[in-house]
Amino acid sequence: MIGDVKEYLLDLQSRLIEAFEALDGRAQCRADDWNRDEGGGGRTRVIENGRVFEKGGINFSHVHGRNLPEAASARRPELAGRSFQALGVSVVMHPQNPYVPTSHANVRFFSAEKDGEAPVWWFGGGFDLTPFYPFDKDIQHWHTTARDLCQPFGDSVYPRFKRWCDEYFYLKHRDETRGVGGLFFDDLNEWDFSRCLDFIKAVGDGYLAAYLPIVERRLETPYGKRQRAFQAYRRGRYAEFNLVWDRGTLFGLQSGGRTESILMSLPPVACWRYDYQPEPDTPEAALSAYLKPAEWV
Repeated sequence: MIGDVKEYLLDLQSRLIEAFEALDGRAQCRADDWNRDEGGGGRTRVIENGRVFEKGGINFSHVHGRNLPEAASARRPELAGRSFQALGVSVVMHPQNPYVPTSHANVRFFSAEKDGEAPVWWFGGGFDLTPFYPFDKDIQHWHTTARDLCQPFGDSVYPRFKRWCDEYFYLKHRDETRGVGGLFFDDLNEWDFSRCLDFIKAVGDGYLAAYLPIVERRLETPYGKRQRAFQAYRRGRYAEFNLVWDRGTLFGLQSGGRTESILMSLPPVACWRYDYQPEPDTPEAALSAYLKPAEWV
């Protein structure tokens, strides 16, 4: 099972790198392969200071160890103490232009193992969009792509995983969503292995179909210091979520993963302004209306 998953994930990483380098046209991904003392390792690929992407990471990891980290066993305490294998591709793209949304995608596989028993396996992942200057057309395209890739797997899949995304990427201390959502799922083993893997492939492939047209549509939009300042302010919220609430960050740190690769999701420039309130009736003020769950398709 793991061989099939790993083959797809490595191919997905390569295709993502190729697509983002081609779109940027200037920057190339820095290659950084690493090994983990307890077992496993990964391939980190980071793009920086490009024409389109100020910073982005497209990471593959395959790690294993004797004890499933707390972040992975919290929802399934009966698996605590088992050995594990975890494979995944994680993507975060921070564009230069404030009118191009930040995006995140992740597809992953876990296997919790115990001598004398069959492994307990599950998939997780999804993708979500974080615009600073949102456009309804972009968000509708994003969610339409998400809905369409889910449709072959059942009518309930998109509404369920869309709602899960809204609930997961939520900053409780700010009472706002991180962005405009997408898909999120965990503990996926309700179908047989082959069908679950097919769904993961649909999500991984669907991410590019959802994101690239938005980037291409907005990357030449003129902007200035005001828009860059607001982008940095909103990137602060992105960092808050990843450091305070994100289970993937916790899993990586708890499992002894490579810190540089785990924290590649953080934006290159961010700021925090005390009690900042955008002026009424400005594009900056309009963002708040989007930071709550909504139906887009």
